Amino acid sequence: MKNKPMKKSRQLLAVGVALVATLWGAQAHVVLSEPQAVAGSYHKATLRVGHGCNGSATTGLVVQVPAGFQGAKPQPKVGWTLSLRKSLLAQPYNSHGKTITEDVVELRWRVANKEAALPDAHFDEFAFMGRLPDQAGPLWVKVLQTCENGQNDWSEIPVTGTSTRGMKWPAALLVVKAPAAQEHQH
Repeated sequence: MKNKPMKKSRQLLAVGVALVATLWGAQAHVVLSEPQAVAGSYHKATLRVGHGCNGSATTGLVVQVPAGFQGAKPQPKVGWTLSLRKSLLAQPYNSHGKTITEDVVELRWRVANKEAALPDAHFDEFAFMGRLPDQAGPLWVKVLQTCENGQNDWSEIPVTGTSTRGMKWPAALLVVKAPAAQEHQH
């Protein structure tokens, strides 16, 4: 009879350890603090960086802006420099022919000096905003995290679906949802 409480305690401990490991594993990746947004809206995408590279401090982040995310503007960080890469994008045909526009396709944050580096034991957030596409669906944000020693290339995307289970270096997922149906009044 005395073994039953001990057995239950061990089971609860095992469940607790598994839960902590799952939560820690989920926080170990670069993730979006708000992983869902409404199609066609303006959205602030906030990437949460939970650790450095094998114990060394983070010194840079290169973010590939997903196709369809228009007019990306990064949020500045004290002690970090910002740079953008733009590209000419061909928009769909309209009555006057193809429209060519320039848009931001890459954002770069770099530490201005060693004191501004993000220590491995700390976390921080890097944000940018822009307009989401009008169509619902997944948007994958690829991030290259550079550190004093090494780098983490968060760019893996599943072949099908949106599950990143089992991936070592998954890109951050933003699920773009269709707007709620507006009520029609007579």
